[in-house]
Amino acid sequence: MDDLTGFQRDLLYVIAGMDDPKGLGVSEELQHAYDNDIRQGRLYPNLDTLVEKGLVEKGSQNELTNFYAVTEQGRTAIAARHEWESQYVDHDAVDD
Repeated sequence: MDDLTGFQRDLLYVIAGMDDPKGLGVSEELQHAYDNDIRQGRLYPNLDTLVEKGLVEKGSQNELTNFYAVTEQGRTAIAARHEWESQYVDHDAVDD
């Protein structure tokens, strides 16, 4: 995961946390965290990068809608990142 941009990492986390992640839904979810619009020209190439790296699978629901799912490799990367972060950030203390 060390070769991902922060935006790509955020995409991966959002997809992992959604029940039925589709491109538009992922974009809308990120709108809550980012102050600026998430444009399609930024969103979809970064989603494709996650697919190319094997962290996310992409499927087609219909001609206009793609869905995404975190792969086992993606889940492993998220867990490793969380473990690394835990060395520096006490998540329980941050939540209080």
